[in-house]
Amino acid sequence: MENRPLSRFREFHYKGAHFRILSSDWEETCSSILSERENLEAFIRLHPEFETALHPLDLGEESLFPESVRRMQEASRLTGLGPMAAVAGTMAQLAVEAGVAAGSEKNIVENGGDIYLSAAEEILLGLYAGEESRFRDLALRIAPERLPLAVCSSSSRMGHSLSFGDCDLVTVFSKNASLADAAATMGGNLVRSEADIEPTLERLEAIEGISGALIIRDDRFGAVGEIPELVRSADPELNTKVSRDLRSDFRG
Repeated sequence: MENRPLSRFREFHYKGAHFRILSSDWEETCSSILSERENLEAFIRLHPEFETALHPLDLGEESLFPESVRRMQEASRLTGLGPMAAVAGTMAQLAVEAGVAAGSEKNIVENGGDIYLSAAEEILLGLYAGEESRFRDLALRIAPERLPLAVCSSSSRMGHSLSFGDCDLVTVFSKNASLADAAATMGGNLVRSEADIEPTLERLEAIEGISGALIIRDDRFGAVGEIPELVRSADPELNTKVSRDLRSDFRG
């Protein structure tokens, strides 16, 4: 792994996890992912219930747990979901933090639709709710004063992740990617019809640490809290930049 000029995203795959990374310190960012993943796997060998639980766990004193586990446990308690609902966002933020610590000025890590961004400039981030969605050209203009920021999304209609809902897209914004990831999953579980959009947004906004959220289901769009400016994407190649999971039925 070598450092390269900061010009484009690069992909990094490890044990079923698929990352897209923009950082001037590629080696440190990827090394962090490997290290954090090894720590998490070692913890799961000691506590196998951590990997499969669908509710918060009391595993005793957490001060000696790996950093990823501590963050996932806190997100689990705040959302009522199992800790693994926060794994992708957690790994994305830890990777960005490693890049920042190494001196990289612009760092974006996406892990299966869960993104953590750190930069000193405006970032335009596309939303994807499906090729047939009337909202397929929407994008977020994220001002530099809002960064760093987690933008985590969940869908029960795309991807392989477990969801109990029926929703095109739930996107949650927070400084805490572990929390944003788990909260997006929670929102996706709760939306089964259009009538669920407003009460779900209210529940998401009530979680301490969530700055805003948006939900797309069919032709309905709802938002709450402080969300980045919504704009139309003019990128003709937007569809080619959507992450795809070969384990799912999603090809985009």
